[in-house]
Amino acid sequence: MPPEETVIVSAPNDKVTVENINVPGQTTRVDAAKYRAMKTAMLLILPTQEPGLTQAEIRDGVIPKLPEDLFPGGATAGWWAKTVQLDLEAKGVVVREPIKPLRWHQVLD
Repeated sequence: MPPEETVIVSAPNDKVTVENINVPGQTTRVDAAKYRAMKTAMLLILPTQEPGLTQAEIRDGVIPKLPEDLFPGGATAGWWAKTVQLDLEAKGVVVREPIKPLRWHQVLD
């Protein structure tokens, strides 16, 4: 099934552990359904090479791809986009480009 058609299923109160590249070793548990929805949306819009997208471009790009029941009207999308970006960066899935304004793109295997 293509990512834009992926159905996200999780149990109530299901949590995932996220990392923060800016605070190595620190983890936080967050809502799994919202995390997975944001991760799917983010990976759909992030390019695989430079130039990447700014944080504002990521936030604006993911909103139309998010399920309305989890993010009504795009509510809290900015916080979730940043949380998922920091986690994916810590895991080496996305990379921060050394330019201003900051930009991110996916890392290909």
